Amino acid sequence: MSALQQPPIIAVLIPCYNEQPTIARVIEDFRRQLPSAVIYVFDNCSTDATAATAKEHGAVVIKEPRKGKGFVIESMFDKINADIYVTVDGDDTYPAEDVHKLIDPVLAGDADMVVGARLSNYADNSFQPMHLFGNKLIRSLVNWMGNARLTDIMSGYRAFSRRVVEKIPVVSAGFEVETEMTIQMLYHRMKIAEVQVSYRPRPADSISKLSLWRDGLRVLWKIFSLFRAFKPLTFFGFLGLILLLAGLLAGLAPINDYITNPGHYVRHVPLAILATGLIILSAGCFFLGILLHAINWRLRELHNVITRKQYIK
Repeated sequence: MSALQQPPIIAVLIPCYNEQPTIARVIEDFRRQLPSAVIYVFDNCSTDATAATAKEHGAVVIKEPRKGKGFVIESMFDKINADIYVTVDGDDTYPAEDVHKLIDPVLAGDADMVVGARLSNYADNSFQPMHLFGNKLIRSLVNWMGNARLTDIMSGYRAFSRRVVEKIPVVSAGFEVETEMTIQMLYHRMKIAEVQVSYRPRPADSISKLSLWRDGLRVLWKIFSLFRAFKPLTFFGFLGLILLLAGLLAGLAPINDYITNPGHYVRHVPLAILATGLIILSAGCFFLGILLHAINWRLRELHNVITRKQYIK
C-alpha cells in the first residue's frame, strides 16, 4: 500500500431482533478480528436489551422500526458509507475468524461479493432436515435462473464492495432478502464467490426467528416474482406455449367437425370459442414477453451507465 493510499473503511453490519444472549460475543469476536472496522448493530424492534448490550460493547446502534430483515438491509445500504461491508447475523452461529476469507477476495478485486457457504461444514442440530431440503430447492431454482453453481443461497454471512451497495436494489421485507440479493447480483452480472465457513448451532438461550413454511413460501414467491421480472421472454414465452398447446388441444374436435361433416358443420362450438380465445391469449403472451424483454434490456443498459458514472465519481 502506498503512503498516499488510505486503508479501506470496513463496516460490520449486524441485524438483530432479540439477540441479547449472543450479541456481546459477536461484537467482541469481530472487534478482535477487525480492530479498525466500525461495528453497527441494527436493532429491528427488539423487546429485550439487545440495543443496550450492543452499546455497552462499543457498537454503533441504529434503530430500524420496520420489522423484517429486508428492511434492515435496505437501511444498512442507505445509511452506512464504507469500502467493504460485512453482514453477519447476531446469533453467534458464524465464526468471526473466517471473516478474512470473505474480505480478501473483495479487497483484491476478484469478487464483488463473497458468501460464507455453510452446507459443507456445519455442526449437528444446526439445521432441521426441512431447512436443508428448502435450501437445496431454492439453490437449484436460483442456479437454474442465473446459470450459476452456487452452493448456499441463504447464508447471512457476506462481504461485498461499495459497488454492490450502489448497484443492487433491495425491495424484500423479510428473510428472502439474501435470495433477492443473489438473484440481483446474477442479473447484473456481478462476480459472486463462495468460501467455505463453519456453522454452529444457536446457543441454548438464543431462539430462532425463522418460520419454515411462512419464510419458505415468501422466498419461493420472491424467486417467482424476480424470474417474471428479469426473464420476461422466458416466463411469458413458456406461458404462451402452454396456452398454445391448450388451444390446439381444444380445437381438435371443432377442426375434425369442419373436415369430416358435410357442409363443414361444426358441432363443438364452445370448444371452438375456447380454442380461439386460448390462441389469442397465447399470441398476446408471446408479444408481451418480447416487448418486456426489449424494455428490460434497455433499462439494464441505462442502469449500468448511471451506476458507472456514480461509481467513477
